[in-house]
Amino acid sequence: MPKGSDEWIARPNRGYIIRTALIVALGGFLMGFDASVISGVVRFIELEFSLSKLELGWSVSSLTLTSTLAMMVAGPLSDKYGRRPILFVAASLYAVSAIFSALAPNFITLVIARMIGGLGVGASLIIAPMYIAEIAPPNMRGQMVSFNQLNIVIGISVAFFTNYLILQLGQSEAAWAVAMQFGPHNWRWMLGLETLPAVLYFFCLFAVPASPRWLIMKDRVVEAFPIMARAVGEETATREIEEIKKSIAKDSNKEKTSIGELFKPALRLVLTIGIVVAVLQQITGINSVFFYAPVIFEQSGIGTDASFVQAIFVGLINLVFTIIAISLIDRLGRKPLLVFGLIGITASMFLLAFGFSQATYTMGPDVAEQVPAVSERVELLIGQTFDNDVAFKDALANTLGEEDAKVYESALITAAISMNPMLILIGILSFVASFAISIGPVMWVLFSELFPNRIRGIAISFVGLINSAISFFVQLVFPWELDTLGSSLTFLIYGVFAAAGLVFIILVLPETKGKSLEELELELVKSS
Repeated sequence: MPKGSDEWIARPNRGYIIRTALIVALGGFLMGFDASVISGVVRFIELEFSLSKLELGWSVSSLTLTSTLAMMVAGPLSDKYGRRPILFVAASLYAVSAIFSALAPNFITLVIARMIGGLGVGASLIIAPMYIAEIAPPNMRGQMVSFNQLNIVIGISVAFFTNYLILQLGQSEAAWAVAMQFGPHNWRWMLGLETLPAVLYFFCLFAVPASPRWLIMKDRVVEAFPIMARAVGEETATREIEEIKKSIAKDSNKEKTSIGELFKPALRLVLTIGIVVAVLQQITGINSVFFYAPVIFEQSGIGTDASFVQAIFVGLINLVFTIIAISLIDRLGRKPLLVFGLIGITASMFLLAFGFSQATYTMGPDVAEQVPAVSERVELLIGQTFDNDVAFKDALANTLGEEDAKVYESALITAAISMNPMLILIGILSFVASFAISIGPVMWVLFSELFPNRIRGIAISFVGLINSAISFFVQLVFPWELDTLGSSLTFLIYGVFAAAGLVFIILVLPETKGKSLEELELELVKSS
C-alpha cells in the first residue's frame, strides 16, 4: 500500500462516491435515450416497412414488454451473481440492440432488436439505483440515487436533440454527410447512435467495484471492507458492516412474504392507492408524448423539421421540471405536488383536445406548389373542407391510396390545416412540465413509503408491473387512436383520466412527508 494511503482511506471520499454513482447512473441515460429515440424513427419505419398503426405501436411498445420481464428477473439474478455483472450485461444488451436496430432489414428484426434493448432497460432500471443505494452513505443516498432519474431525463432530452441533428444532416449537402448517407438512412443512424454511449458505459463499469452489501450477503466481508472504507472511512465501514450482518441475520429468520399478503383487508387502502397511482402515471399519456412527440406536432401542421425542433423543447422542459421536483418534494410534500401537477395535466389535455377540435382542413388551389407530387391526384379534394383530422385522412387514403397517403400526410396536413399550432405546443409543454414536477418522480417515492416493511419489496414489484402493463398498452394503441378516434378525442380521454385521478388524490391520498415508515404503516394499515 503506498505511503499515506492509510490516512487517505480513513476519510469519507465524496469524490469517489459521486464518480461511482455517475458511472452507474449512465444506465439511466441509456434507458432514457433508448426509450425516446424511437420518437424520431416511427414516421420513417412506418413508410419503409409499410406498417399498420398497430404494428407501428408494437415497434414502440415492444421495448416496454421485455423491460418488464427484465425487471422481474434482474433483482434475483443480481442477488445470485452480483449487481456489477448484471450492469455489464445491460450495457452489452444496449449495444447489441442499437447495432441490430440500425441494420434491421425488416420489421420483425427491428422489433426483436428493440426487445433486446428492453431487457437492458429493465435490468438497468432496477439494478442501477439499487447499486447506488448500497454504496452511498445515508447522508448522500437520496442525492446519489436521484442521479439515475436525472440521467433518464437527460437521455430523453439527448435523444430528441440527436434525432433532430441527424434529420438536418440528412438534408445537408456536405460531402461527408452525403457519404455517411444520413438522408436515406436517417432512422438507422438515430437508432445506431446509441452504440457509442453503450460501449462507453461497458468500459466505464470496470472502474466500479462490486457492491459491498452484496459481498457481505455472500459472506465475503474481507472483500467488502476496503470498498466501504474507501467510501465512508474505516471506522464507519466497520460499524456499517456489523449492522448489515445483523440485518441479514434478522431477515434470514423471517418467513418469506407471499403475494397473497397484499390482498388482506388490512392492506386494502395502501394497495388501492398504489394501483391507482401506478395506472394514473401512464394512463394520462406521458409515453404517448415522449415516444411520439414529432408525430403529435406534425398533426398541428408545422411540418417534419419543426416537429423535431419542438420535440427538443419537450426534453428540455422535462429535464428542468424534474430538477425542480427533486428540490421541492421534501419541502412541499407529495400530495401538494400531485394535486398541482394533476391540475396542470388535466388542463393541458383539455387544451390539446380543444386546440385540435378547432382545426379544419381545406385543400386550396396552391396545393400544386406545396405538394407537387400529388397535386393532380387531389384535385377532387380542392375546395372541400373537413371538420376533423379523421375525415381528412380518410379522404386522403381514398384518393391517394393507403401508402401514398402515409408518405404525403404531413405535407398535405401542412397545406390544408387551419388552426393555432401554438396551442398544441403550449399544451404539450405544460403537460410535460406538470408531469415532471408531480406524478413522474413522486410515484416512486410514494411506493417506497406507502407499503409496510414486510411486504414493501413484493408490493412495489406488483404495482410496478401494473405501471409497465399500462405503459405498454398506451404506447401500443396511440397510433391507432390518432388514426381512428382523432387527435382531439384521444387527448380528451387522457384529460378525463387525469381529472378522475385528481379527485382520487384529493379525497384519498394522505400526506407522507415528514413521517417515518413505521408511522405511515400504523396510520395506513390501521385505517384500512
